Amino acid sequence: MEVPAVEFAKMSKLQKLAALLIIIGPESAAQILKNLEEVEIEAVSMEMSRMPVVSQELQQEVLREFSEVAVQASSGILGGAGYARTALEKSVGLFRATDIISRVAPTPAPIASMQQIVNLDGQQLFNILKNEQPQTIALVTSYLAPEKTSQLLMRLRNDLRDQVVERLATLAPTPVEAVERIVEVLNQKAGVKGTRALNQTGGLKNAADVLNTLDRNVSQSVLLELEKRNPDLGQAIRQKMFTFEDLALLDANSLQKVMREVDMRDLALALKTASEKLKLALLSSISRRAAETVNEEISFLGAVKKRDIEAAQLRIIESVRQLEAEGEVDLSVATSHSSDEILV
Repeated sequence: MEVPAVEFAKMSKLQKLAALLIIIGPESAAQILKNLEEVEIEAVSMEMSRMPVVSQELQQEVLREFSEVAVQASSGILGGAGYARTALEKSVGLFRATDIISRVAPTPAPIASMQQIVNLDGQQLFNILKNEQPQTIALVTSYLAPEKTSQLLMRLRNDLRDQVVERLATLAPTPVEAVERIVEVLNQKAGVKGTRALNQTGGLKNAADVLNTLDRNVSQSVLLELEKRNPDLGQAIRQKMFTFEDLALLDANSLQKVMREVDMRDLALALKTASEKLKLALLSSISRRAAETVNEEISFLGAVKKRDIEAAQLRIIESVRQLEAEGEVDLSVATSHSSDEILV
């Protein structure tokens, strides 16, 4: 089937990429395809199979558009991890974007003095930070993985924990000289020799990631206290937080949209340890026959590893985030109501 050039404007980005890969030939196309995720390769391959013939006019249109992109890329436009994160969030959703960025973007973590502090366990971190100001603790936690930050926060007294999360969410880039002075003092407490430190990242997503790793009751308590002092900031952090159980808070129309994007095998696996409330909400959003199939699949699963269940839940959340990015669902209602659960 030959694709008329007049249809170029109606083509999706995926279809345009498929046309480009056909134009440049199999060897060059292979170099591009090997950098894509498996699901992306399948999608673009399907589009290529649907256009066995690409007219000369269409070739010119495709090459013209991609040439403009290449010219822009050769000039000094702003990029970096921030740009990459924004682009990825729009294309694959917040959770998947965060995972990709964490693996491919240059890490802001220091390579020397702060790294030695980062390598300490939760108890050791608590010992050297327990008497520090919230801003200093937030600075250090901005270098830590969310799991280690949660270990530290659970050891802090409640009021200090709340302040640290607030400072972390609003943390601005800190001059290297200031970081070095802080690191020097902390290294003396930790008994390590300091060298140079780099800058850090904080922000809403960092704070949300940390709260998602904390015990749910603790994280909700922190958010409630934060919202009392700074309602806008608390709500902004809450907007970045969304768990699998929060799906039960979505309206029926939103859940139906979500279920249309979910693999039923993933749904069965994800619901293995879910609450009855969530099971009822999700299974009520699909046909009776499909719900029966999912229930049968759950009964046949037997013993399942926790990480496999969490992975299935994450894939569903990624679908939700993708729908949110496309404006199909609104998660603000769910995240704003989630704080009510702790009060019930």
